[in-house]
Amino acid sequence: MVLFVLAFLGGVLTILSPCILPILPFTFARSDQPFRKAGLPLLLSMAVTFAAVASIAVAGGSWLVRANQYGRIAALVIFALLGLSLLLPGLADRLTRPLVQLGSRLTQTASSGTRASVLQSLLLGFATGLLWAPCAGPILGLILTGAALQGASAHTSLLLLTYAAGAATSLAVALLAGGRIFAAMKRSLGAEEWIRRILGVAVLIGVIAVAFGLDRGILTRLSLASTSGVEQGLLDRFHPRVRIPAQTLTITDAGSTLTQASLLSSLSGATAWINSPPLTAEQLKGKVVLIDFWTYSCINCLRTLPYIRAWAEKYKDSGLVVIGVHTPEFPFEKDLSHVQKAVRDLGITYPVALDNDYAIWTAFNNEYWPAHYFIDSNGNVRYQHFGEGEYDQSEQWIQQLLKERDGQQPLPTGIVNVEARGAEAAPDMSDVQSPETYIGYERAQHFASPGGFKQDAAQTYTIPAQLALNEWALGGKWIDHDQTAVLQSAPGRIAFRFHARDLHLVLGPTADGKPVSFRVTIDGQAPGENHGMDTDEQGNGTVTEHRLYQLVRQKGAVRDRTFEIEFSAPKVQAFAFTFG
Repeated sequence: MVLFVLAFLGGVLTILSPCILPILPFTFARSDQPFRKAGLPLLLSMAVTFAAVASIAVAGGSWLVRANQYGRIAALVIFALLGLSLLLPGLADRLTRPLVQLGSRLTQTASSGTRASVLQSLLLGFATGLLWAPCAGPILGLILTGAALQGASAHTSLLLLTYAAGAATSLAVALLAGGRIFAAMKRSLGAEEWIRRILGVAVLIGVIAVAFGLDRGILTRLSLASTSGVEQGLLDRFHPRVRIPAQTLTITDAGSTLTQASLLSSLSGATAWINSPPLTAEQLKGKVVLIDFWTYSCINCLRTLPYIRAWAEKYKDSGLVVIGVHTPEFPFEKDLSHVQKAVRDLGITYPVALDNDYAIWTAFNNEYWPAHYFIDSNGNVRYQHFGEGEYDQSEQWIQQLLKERDGQQPLPTGIVNVEARGAEAAPDMSDVQSPETYIGYERAQHFASPGGFKQDAAQTYTIPAQLALNEWALGGKWIDHDQTAVLQSAPGRIAFRFHARDLHLVLGPTADGKPVSFRVTIDGQAPGENHGMDTDEQGNGTVTEHRLYQLVRQKGAVRDRTFEIEFSAPKVQAFAFTFG
């Protein structure tokens, strides 16, 4: 119920977002009509259409995206005609005549005009729902991420409908207030004709904005009235991460433990195992178990691995079993051979369970990469930790649980001393001002190429002369998919204005595995001593496999810098930026 309330509030807040601007003319275009037969049907139809399309997209894949493109084109035509009809009253009569005739056929009473008006509003609401592309703030992001992980469901559809209902509610308030203002102006000024013309021009401007992708590009980046901070505050207060305080090392009775032993039975949902035959709850009985949810292209996961490896080695003879649960974020991470190679390259010797179907992730109700669950010898989760850091406290929990298991057995003492290198080295978080940024349009933010994304279709993009901090852009001919961008012809470029010591980019070679060389620059110059482990001083490197590539590691003072990478051959795949 809390999540439904948050979804509604998130929808209400969208009226303050710049992404709502293109559809405001569509909703205000019929403000001269009674709200009950014009505004209300339009908003209800818009909410239902948005929720239905977004819900189907979870399961529909690329075919729905293509179908929705045709729907958006049809909607733009409808609104273009609406805008012209507001400017040209004679055209309006001709356009509405079929609807009036339909209303007459439905009923011969005096209510036929009302029926026609309602049908018009429902049609316009349907078109608005196809065109509406709200900025994905934290609340909508939580809904869509949950839908992507758990698949389409009635719960997801209801959450999306609740979000859309919140948006419709705030628009209804604005529409009622605007309608009264327009009515007062018409009475006092006799200004009905020029108000109609202004609305017509506004509708046509809205059509142009949507047609050229401004609703998904420039307006998303403007954030002049961004609600992300308010949304995140609501999530932190009412939908917080559940965790046991790290400083609480006194173990209480079993009745207060977080989760019971049945969680270990979820390991049967693994699609494959590496470094071990399948492990069962029965085999793990009496052991202390550390479950590490990770994925090999996740920079935060990579930086925790030195500690996980060290604990597995230090306590392997004392009753600790470490299990890495590899739950993929990107499709290429489902490939068993890719994960096997990553496990070898990363020096992981403990058991790794592939969780391609998210069965183990779902059983643990997990939401994060990385996430660590510490399970005692009775099968109870006694402590959990999300993300990086607090390694000393985590190791103290391991020691405490091992002591409980066999208080007579001597344990290794002290805390591991880890000196990680390369991508596994700890970040300088005091100087990181750039967030993880996805290149696929599904979760992309701050995209700066003029015109925005053309989804799932080839498009020639340009990089602006100036990028603001955390803006990024594509250069050349690319196809941007929901999770990745694929270069169609060489050369192709990606630029990012960032502020961090390290810059990483998840990349993949061509579909047939052919390597692709690249060159990196920082502020237009070769990186020199600031090159990453996957580039040389001249910025040269090669994409040979699907993984995270460290492209920049600055040696001097950290400041705003412009990163650019240029690829020498087509079909290279780019997924996400991370920083440290």
